[in-house]
Amino acid sequence: MEVMACAPPDILQGWTHADFPIDDASRVGEARRFAAHESAAMGWNGTDSGRLSLVVTELATNLHRHAKGGRLLIASIPQRRQVEVIAIDHGPGIPDLHVVMRDGYSTGGSPGTGLGAVRRLADAFDIHSTGQGTVCVARVEERPLEEEDGFAAAGAAPRSPGTAHAIRIGAICLPLRGEAVCGDGWAMAIEGERIALCMADGLGHGPEAARASQGALEVFAQGPFSELGGLADRMHLGLQSTRGAAVCSLRWDDAASPVHSASIGNVSARLVSGVEDRSVPSQHGTVGLHIRKAREIATAAPAYAMLIAHTDGIETRWHPGAIHSLLGRDPTLVAALLLRDHHRARDDATVVVVQRAG
Repeated sequence: MEVMACAPPDILQGWTHADFPIDDASRVGEARRFAAHESAAMGWNGTDSGRLSLVVTELATNLHRHAKGGRLLIASIPQRRQVEVIAIDHGPGIPDLHVVMRDGYSTGGSPGTGLGAVRRLADAFDIHSTGQGTVCVARVEERPLEEEDGFAAAGAAPRSPGTAHAIRIGAICLPLRGEAVCGDGWAMAIEGERIALCMADGLGHGPEAARASQGALEVFAQGPFSELGGLADRMHLGLQSTRGAAVCSLRWDDAASPVHSASIGNVSARLVSGVEDRSVPSQHGTVGLHIRKAREIATAAPAYAMLIAHTDGIETRWHPGAIHSLLGRDPTLVAALLLRDHHRARDDATVVVVQRAG
């Protein structure tokens, strides 16, 4: 997803994905009905809802027919009038991807004639495939009526990537299977070139964990660009009636600046560039229960680095070389790859990937 900076600070509230393991043909319809419900809740018209339905059906059908361990993740993003669909599998991969991506190509007679149709119908699309499996992201968004008729609204900003100061974000937030809410949460603030990111992981999982993480995000929203040590102290006070949370707060002023952080507990952050990779330091403690005096730390950002933050639902011992080939691609592919290969299935899991475009 590409986000344009605006003033005053634009607070982007994190979204949560619903998880559909495609282990039976009936799950295709289940995923499609869920996506239809999400688009209806945002008041979409029939044309846009129909595009979304075809995208979900195509991706889910491909997983059912051709993949091992396939799952579809779906999230509505009301602030952007979007629904995001992520397909993840464990192989066998698509060796002739350039052929499969031709519009109309389908090995199984699927309703919309293949991945090429998904790319055409979606407003954003990217895919990565190796022998270990495939990750794919498609976003469908509500289009102005002028565009539905084939004409862009006068003065409308382009939808495609490429704006000089855009910030690209990829995120997956997944509750523990069986839970209705996620104990993790994240939010991001954008002001000019500056970005601020907060990720919180409430202790345990379920509603009480969610209450703790949301409490941290509420404090963050009141002053996202404030000094980070003081921000952590305010979170600590605000969360003392909760079970507590691990919290990582980050500020990145521009591409040439270091990343400033105040990270407490088991939320990890790394800068990955393909040339030099760096970890963001964290201190022991639990916000709301017991912490040492929080302090702001600066970590130099390598050129062209992407910032990756995740909760402990993702293993920390992943190798950055596994994602170097995805630098410059849709950051959601990175989040999906980390989730596929390093998810601890007994906990909530959240990954946020930030990259400056251009």
